[in-house]
Amino acid sequence: MSKFFVILLIISLILSTALIKNSTKRIDDEIFVLKESVRSLKKDFEDIKLEHDYLSSAEKLLEFQNLYFENKLSKKDIQEIKKIKKILGKIEINQFNLINE
Repeated sequence: MSKFFVILLIISLILSTALIKNSTKRIDDEIFVLKESVRSLKKDFEDIKLEHDYLSSAEKLLEFQNLYFENKLSKKDIQEIKKIKKILGKIEINQFNLINE
């Protein structure tokens, strides 16, 4: 009877080890996929950040204004900017807010 329990214990340990090993391998695969995703997104982020920093610098904006628009651009007061919505055929004009409410 004790041999039966020892054999049963060994078989259950082997099965539990196999299950744990398979689940660990699956989790490792998921981690690898997520890390690759993050690496790709970081690269895209760095490229977009560089582009944004380069294009939105004050000197570049002034250069683009002179190059493409010459005297067509003018400064506006923030209070003059309005928000226009068209709902069910009706046009609604509201004050523009910088913070979404």
